[in-house]
Amino acid sequence: MTANYTAESIKVLKGLDGVRKRPAMYIGNTATEGLHHLIYEIVDNSIDEAMAGFCNKIEVTIHKDNSVTVKDNGRGIPTEIHKEENIPAATLVLTTLHSGGKFDNKSYKVSGGLHGVGISVVNALSSYLKIEIHREGFVFEQEFTRGIAINDLKATHPTSETGTIVKFKPDDLIFSTTEFNYEILEKRLQELAFLNKNVTISIKDERTNKNNTFYYENGIVDFINYLCKNKEPLLENPILVSVNYENTQLECTFTYTKNYESNILSFANSILTQEGGTHLSIFKTVLTKAINNYAKKNNTLKNITLTGEDCREGLIGIISIKLPNPEFEGHKNKIR
Repeated sequence: MTANYTAESIKVLKGLDGVRKRPAMYIGNTATEGLHHLIYEIVDNSIDEAMAGFCNKIEVTIHKDNSVTVKDNGRGIPTEIHKEENIPAATLVLTTLHSGGKFDNKSYKVSGGLHGVGISVVNALSSYLKIEIHREGFVFEQEFTRGIAINDLKATHPTSETGTIVKFKPDDLIFSTTEFNYEILEKRLQELAFLNKNVTISIKDERTNKNNTFYYENGIVDFINYLCKNKEPLLENPILVSVNYENTQLECTFTYTKNYESNILSFANSILTQEGGTHLSIFKTVLTKAINNYAKKNNTLKNITLTGEDCREGLIGIISIKLPNPEFEGHKNKIR
């Protein structure tokens, strides 16, 4: 070990080099979980367009070489020159961390990808990535390798469509495996379709010809019915509560079954908050209070106060909140 610790010891990682040097900081790990997170980052951008009201169709295709294409019919990433950086906005978001349209609450009132690292991290950790943007009457294309542009963003031909198509191949120099699992992706895409009603989300696997398309007109109510398909509900229809306040939307649906176990899933901006959070704890508190107040008012229980566990026995519930600037804490997305 050398004792020389000088200014020359301080290294500055340029561009996306830091992502390639420490990928686990951005995607959790470089195993199966981190590999699939690449797709989630791209799909989350499309979901953000859907939550903003500009996208209702998302397609995910796994190709035979384990490259992936994600296509949506949103507005398309802006292609004009960014005034401060003097490069196309699309190139900027693909090559620069913490750049995007989700910081000013103007382009996106609600967003799951608030940190601005999603697509640039995917670009950095891909041996090849191609962006195709349908916007303002033209198709714009640009290619990258390991986060570095191969060519300039250019308009290739006219189009009447809008949207963004991202095709990428994970870098086998980074990941211990580059083989995507269809079932893992199918489960997450179905979940996103439940949480974003009237949005069609499809997945196709060219390796096996497996495919599925998800569309739910009733959103999380359909989600509850799906979770209860092998259970015996005690209510004819799930209870649905929907509240809109300023830029925040809260949806909560629940039912009771004959099972003893309870299962409550909570989401913030379509992201599962595995360790709960304010929205979940308030739901539990309010539910317990409401049941006890009803019981006392109707003289159902005498000198007995039900506990929270009593009130949640057999409960199946989903809480979905969509809000600007959520604060997540912990590695498993607990929202404050």
